[in-house]
This record gives sequence, structure tokens and C-alpha cells, in this order.
Amino acid sequence: MSSTPSRRLNIDNINPHVKKAKYAVRGELAVKSEEFRAALLGGNSSLPFTQVVSANIGNPQQLDQKPITFFRQVLSLLENPELLEHEDVLINQLGYKSDVIERAKWLLKHVGSVGAYSASNGVPAIRQKIAEFLERRDGFPANQADIYLSAGASSGVNTLLHVICQNDKSGILVPIPQYPLYTASLSVLNATCVPYYLDESKNWGTDVDTIKESYEAAKAEGIDVRAIVIINPGNPTGASLSEEDIRNVIDFASKERLVIMADEVYQTNVFIGEFISFKRVLRQLQKEFPGKYDGVELASLHSVSKGMVGECGHRGGYFELVNFDEHVQAEIYKFVSIMLCAPVIGQCLVELMVNPPKPGEPSHELYHKEYTAIYEGLKERATALHKAFEQMEGVECGAPQGSMYLFPTINLPEKAAEAAAKEGRTPDEFYCMRLLEATGICVVPGSGFGQKEGSLHFRTTFLAPGTEWVGSIVKFHKEFMDKYR
Repeated sequence: MSSTPSRRLNIDNINPHVKKAKYAVRGELAVKSEEFRAALLGGNSSLPFTQVVSANIGNPQQLDQKPITFFRQVLSLLENPELLEHEDVLINQLGYKSDVIERAKWLLKHVGSVGAYSASNGVPAIRQKIAEFLERRDGFPANQADIYLSAGASSGVNTLLHVICQNDKSGILVPIPQYPLYTASLSVLNATCVPYYLDESKNWGTDVDTIKESYEAAKAEGIDVRAIVIINPGNPTGASLSEEDIRNVIDFASKERLVIMADEVYQTNVFIGEFISFKRVLRQLQKEFPGKYDGVELASLHSVSKGMVGECGHRGGYFELVNFDEHVQAEIYKFVSIMLCAPVIGQCLVELMVNPPKPGEPSHELYHKEYTAIYEGLKERATALHKAFEQMEGVECGAPQGSMYLFPTINLPEKAAEAAAKEGRTPDEFYCMRLLEATGICVVPGSGFGQKEGSLHFRTTFLAPGTEWVGSIVKFHKEFMDKYR
């Protein structure tokens, strides 16, 4: 509806920082794709495609990734505890295993009801299970008092940035390309994004010398650089940091007194290399060089939305704080308390993620089968999409390394750039819009994540089932290039 004099709010008097924020993952292309989806559902047969493929966002279950049976069975009992009065029916007729029932009872004992608020930082027993998971993963102790349950990792990022950023001179080092949550959040906070570029020629590697250059340039402009964001494995690039890279980042953060924000939500989505957590390397460095790295503040984040779990809609996640001042932690606790608590059903999913069925337990065989099938399916589709990109004129793309995305370079004809300018779009936005209109496939232009001047990219997930949609991209690209060459 348009603004009128009778309304108090109009586009000119709302918060300017909200207007400034950009979030391309759910921007114009995503809105247009939903319009197409609604038209198809309404029986529109005039479009040149029969389905919309939402390859713009890592939303696995929208693209037919099946939920893990153990997780959903436990959740069903948490949502409707009266089912536990009929264990014989659950086991003998509905295929529930005894460990599903035991886990649901354990969670209900500690949660009470998933319809009730929990402690602001999460259910204590669930925080303890996360601490035990972190100790198994890293080989070093974790304290449940330093763990905060959140409504997905995004909520944790929002909490941390609110606390870290003091004013408009507060700077946060952010990798480019990056997940636009960071730049959008900093815009809303009226804080300063300090970009540092990943090296595409080295599989989107993280180079500390490049980080130093960005840091020094920002300092010279009077920016108080306070923290560095690392997305590991990367989004949109999928690259995993080596232990050497992590050591270099921690060493730099130690020297410059930077808080490290380690976004590790894709830690199980690794095809090349291995995932190494920042917590593990920091603890190793503290062991090797007593006292030298004890001042490093680290916040690491994880989520049920990605990996083989893919439960985005349940909004579950957590962050762990390492070496934060106790008074700062008290303010973080106050901040999360304003929102009361993370969704309790999401908290329970986090517990299931970090504490899945173990070998020998009744549900383990099916859990392992489903988990492995999802992982192999993602890897297979990533490989198929990469092979398609290799065939496409002017498209360059490294081998899929991890996460849920590919981020190819596209070299477009000058005529395409001219046509884009006439529409007031960047060439990559123009390309992605034409792709959507011709095929129903929604991807995100590289400009939404940041890219080096003069380069063009787009990000696509490889979550969608089948390979027919991949063929549609290849066909579209050839026709586009022929039209504008």
C-alpha cells in the first residue's frame, strides 16, 4: 500500500539503517520466484517451465531432503507426550525404537514441556550435552556455562554483533564473498564492515596478509576494528580452512586484540579437506605456547539448519564463548533474555544433532543409513553441477569443496552488460533474472555476497533433487550467450 498523509510511517521516516541493509538471498529474485510458484499453483500454464527450483537458499527440506527419522520420531513425542502412554503401539505398529522413547523421556524430564520457556541461555542439560560433544570433537574440555542456545546461528550472530559493536566506528572484518547476514546486520547496527577478500585463485583461500591490509587501511581511516568473522567451511565458497590458516588467523587476532567469530555451521558439509574447529586450534596453541594466546576471545557458532540435519524451520543453534570477560558474558545473557529463550523444540533438535544414536543402539543403523545417503547425494549433485559448469562457455568454477553451494565465475558478453545497464541492473543480476524467467531456477547474483571489482559470479545450491534442472541451466546459458555475443 502506498504512503498517505494519514499514516505516521512512510519510506522517508523509518529507520534509515534498516533501509540501507541488503539481503540478496531473499531479495528481488526470491520474491519473483515465489510469484512464479504461486502462478503455477494457480494453474498458469503460460510460463516456460513447470516448477520453480529455489537454488537461492540453503533450505534443504524445501528441496526434498528427507528429515532424519530418529530426530522426527523423538520430536513427535515431545510435541505430544501422551503418545508415550502407548509404547507398545509406538514400537509394534509405528516402527519407533526403544531408544527413541528413552530419549524423548529424557528430554521431557529436563525440558518439562516444549511449549514452556526455558532458561534464557537454554536448557542446562542440553547445554551440557553440547559441551560433551565439543569435548569429543576437539579433545579439550568445554563448559556448559559458556554455551548459549539460539534460534539458529543467525540469532547468535545478531546477539554477538549487538554486543561487540559500540558505535559507527566499530569495525568488523568480514570475508568477501560472504553470507550477507553479516553486512546486513552491520548496516542495521550502523557499524562498519571491513571487507577482506578471499583468494579465488587458491580455491577461495584465506590469506592473512590480505586481512592485515584491510585491517590497516580501516585503522588509518579511524575505524576501531574489533572482530574478525571467519566462515568455515565457507558460504558461498565451500572452502575449509587448513590448520595452518587457522593458526595464522588466531595469531593475527591475538596480536591485534580481535574477537574471532567462527561461523562453523557447515562443519559436516566437507567434500575436500577436513573441518578443523577454531576452538581446537586455539586450545592447541595455548598448550604449545603457555600464556601467549590466553587473551584470545573466540565465539563459535553451529546450527541444525545445515549439514545432514537440514532442519532450518525449527530454528535451533548455539554459540560457545571462549575467554570472554565475565561482565561481558553477563551482558550477553541479558541480551538473550530480552528475547526470553530460543525455541525449545529447536533446542531439543540441537541435543539430537550433537548426541545422535551410537553404534549398537536400536536406531543407529537407520540413522547411519539416512545420514550417509544425504551426504553422498549432496556430493553427487555437487559433482554433476560442477561438470555442467565446466561445459559452459565463459564459466569458471573450482571443484566443490563443501557447504551447500557453488560460486562460479561468469564472463558475459559486453552486449549483456549494456542490456543490464538499461534495466538498472548489474550484469550478474541481469543474468540471474533472465535465468529465472526462462527456467524457473532461482540463484543469487555474486554482487549479493560481494566480489572483486570487474568480476561476476552467482551462487547456487546443489540441494535440488535430480539433474534435469542442471540441464536447464546449460541450455539457458548457451542461448543467453548466443543472444548477447
